[in-house]
Amino acid sequence: MTRLERNVNIAAVVIPFLGVLAAAVVLWDRFLGPRDLVIFAIMYVLTALGVTVGFHRLLTHRAFETRPWLRYTLAVLGSMSLQGPVIDWVADHRKHHTFTDEDGDPHSPHAGHAAGLKGMVAGLWHAHVGWLFETQGQASSKRFARDLVEDPTMRRINKSFPLLALLTLAMPFVLGVALSGGSLVAGGLSALLWGGFVRIFLLHHITWSINSICHFFGRRRFRTDDESTNVFWLALPSLGEAWHHNHHAFPQSAFHGLRWYELDPSGWLILGLERLGLAWDVVKVTPERAREKLAVAPSYRAPDREPQAG
Repeated sequence: MTRLERNVNIAAVVIPFLGVLAAAVVLWDRFLGPRDLVIFAIMYVLTALGVTVGFHRLLTHRAFETRPWLRYTLAVLGSMSLQGPVIDWVADHRKHHTFTDEDGDPHSPHAGHAAGLKGMVAGLWHAHVGWLFETQGQASSKRFARDLVEDPTMRRINKSFPLLALLTLAMPFVLGVALSGGSLVAGGLSALLWGGFVRIFLLHHITWSINSICHFFGRRRFRTDDESTNVFWLALPSLGEAWHHNHHAFPQSAFHGLRWYELDPSGWLILGLERLGLAWDVVKVTPERAREKLAVAPSYRAPDREPQAG
């Protein structure tokens, strides 16, 4: 992949985000104010953690254990991200790990796509958005998520997805009305725009970028049979999920950031829950175990790997 192609990939992901930020600056104190930013931040963090800590690390990989009420709360919050019902999400992701970047992977940018610019664009489109219209929700829940299917409460949460979709929009509207110092309707609609629609848009694309960008370019440390990469600039908005190569090297680890400077807010939350007695059996990767799986000797720093499409 050429430098130009790589820059095009980055621009295709970053520019829409910058557009949203630019709109926020232009509309400051007209349609966006401190109240809307607070509501946006609250809704983003809660629903994002529902995905990263709940859907992903707890329910998919069982990286730690927790109390039932917290388990179900995280499942509800993850559902409110509007990335699909909880059982479908978990089944798709477990299937992704079973067939990573091979035929059968629901959202690989590599499997089934030809080499060259055309294949690269097709692969990235499929991994980022296209798979939502083709393969999302098709993984067998009985095969890939039997433990959740056999949980009556989790099945109810799964079936309640349409109601949770309404709730994720109603909450910012109600908060906007409650905190509005002027027009109640205008306050609710403004909060709905930023804490509802913009928040969902950003969270969607951050999550989908893990499927696409984090399987196409970035840095690699470990021996893995897939094309996963670490992408540092996605680490904070993804709450640590962008250390995706680390995750594929150690799928059950509760912590995706394996070095002190690899920022992982989701892992920090799990660590906090452990200290409060709300999480136990937390899976951790020791430095010795990490060194054993290094792709090269620790004294040698390998150049960036550029995965090939196709």
